[in-house]
Amino acid sequence: MDINALIARRVKALRDAQNWSLDALAERSKVSRSNISLIERGQSSPTATVLDKLATALNVPLASLFEQDDTPQAATSPVSRAADQPVWTDPTSGYVRRHLSPTAPSALQLVEVDFPAGQRVSYETGARDADIHQQVWLLEGSMEITTGDTSWRLKAGDCLAMRLDSPITFRNPTRKRARYLVALTTTAVSPGNQSNRANQINPRSNG
Repeated sequence: MDINALIARRVKALRDAQNWSLDALAERSKVSRSNISLIERGQSSPTATVLDKLATALNVPLASLFEQDDTPQAATSPVSRAADQPVWTDPTSGYVRRHLSPTAPSALQLVEVDFPAGQRVSYETGARDADIHQQVWLLEGSMEITTGDTSWRLKAGDCLAMRLDSPITFRNPTRKRARYLVALTTTAVSPGNQSNRANQINPRSNG
């Protein structure tokens, strides 16, 4: 699977669902028009920070940029086979994320992350029209997670709940890799945005 091609299709599909031009998305995301154009053509390997800026502007979780194509067979499948799950590596930190969720429509998304020792990733996550919540369950190792001005040190078995409305930093302060599960869901949408929810969170429902 060409992960950059998958990201390219998802970004363009989500932008088209909003009826936004490249310039409009560039203005909202603070990512340059030329960079977005390269991403949509599959000619760029965007960093996690850039993808998060696009996801925030598009009112979707970062995980939505890794959803697989909505072919007729995939769109109704409740099973996500391990061999078919999209895997992406951040070119800056080397952290690896695996999109676990099946392609059948669902408000819940699951992601597995393998985080290298000594690495750090920061997201400029801000408030979205969609009210998105996530929980991080640490499976192996240790992680330091900061949301806004508050930091938590998690060890294997710990689980942290947070809302995606403020900057978030993930840091592995140890000499060993860490692995964790992320579960995301959207619980509400701001007034005036109900009509966009299906397009933003589950574009397959467009038919």
